Amino acid sequence: MCIRDRKMTNEQITQSLQYLIGTRYLPSLKAYISELTDRARVLGPGDFSTREFDLNRVQINTDQAGLISSFTFG
Repeated sequence: MCIRDRKMTNEQITQSLQYLIGTRYLPSLKAYISELTDRARVLGPGDFSTREFDLNRVQINTDQAGLISSFTFG
């Protein structure tokens, strides 16, 4: 559910990506999530990130097995 007229809220993004929780992280998911959410910055585990707060950033978090565990924003 990408809403082109207005930005998706973090809650809407979390809900739309819920089905990815527990799946193996692949770097190609970053482009998919960016397209789906219309967010310019999607970071995977281990990607360099500044400490500044960026409203357009989605961080993909994984567990030790490399499975997606959550998404954070900012």
